[in-house]
Amino acid sequence: MTSPQPHPDHDRGLEFDLSTLLSRRRTLGVLFGAGTAAALAACTPGSGGGTASPSSSSSAAAATGTESTTAAGTPSATSTVTRALAECGVEIPEETLGPYPGDGSNGPNVLEASGVVRKDITSSFGSSTSKATGVPLTFTLTLLDNANGCSPLAGAAVYAWHCDQNGKYSLYDSGLKNENYLRGVQEADSIGQVTFTTIYPGAYSGRWPHIHFEVFESMSNTSAAGQVLAVSQIALTEAACKDVYASQGYESSVRNFAKSTLADDNVFGDDGGIYQLATMSGSVQGGYTAALNVTV
Repeated sequence: MTSPQPHPDHDRGLEFDLSTLLSRRRTLGVLFGAGTAAALAACTPGSGGGTASPSSSSSAAAATGTESTTAAGTPSATSTVTRALAECGVEIPEETLGPYPGDGSNGPNVLEASGVVRKDITSSFGSSTSKATGVPLTFTLTLLDNANGCSPLAGAAVYAWHCDQNGKYSLYDSGLKNENYLRGVQEADSIGQVTFTTIYPGAYSGRWPHIHFEVFESMSNTSAAGQVLAVSQIALTEAACKDVYASQGYESSVRNFAKSTLADDNVFGDDGGIYQLATMSGSVQGGYTAALNVTV
């Protein structure tokens, strides 16, 4: 297996795709007023905004953006990160789409393809059924409407995508231009949640391990310019990355991750990813879960 080439143009900040963001401005309307009580429950410290079950840990670990581990070796979220995610009045930071979004803003548009709406994004759909390999990962986003007291954004839509275990992107990288795996759309349920089943992304040169996502007003607007509510990224935790990258198939990630820090990352570095760092638990053998509150 050859090592992936670094993406020198990847995620250089909002300036990189400013023209795209200007044409797909965040809408300001009032959405979905019901469900405030459920949203407040989702925002309670310890909830993590999703299905993971965090527990408190030391402030030293929180300061470095890492996890603690239980006696059984299962990672758990830091109390600092959990509290940060519970601050529903803080909107998710806007981030770059990067050069490989696959949403029509830079080349291919997977959002117009039949089959893109799915929970399990490990396989390609359409003309190819190739499957991405790696440590299993399930991540849940809880969408909250800041304009309505953090009520759930039921009926909103999320498009999520990320690289494979070699740090390469479907639709764009050499050998993967006819693949569309690790990309998919889900509609938020009655409590504003979407869940994707995938594999743990690899680490490539110049970036902290992450997952991209866009939030749309509704499923019917996922391909409509101007209907994007948020563009951001999920930061994965240091402890989980170290464990995963020590496993078979992630050899190139070990080298790349050793050169990365949250503080130096050109996307998460401005605040250490505090509002984008997922609550995580799991193991290489059993797979990982990640959860994040997304206030828009």
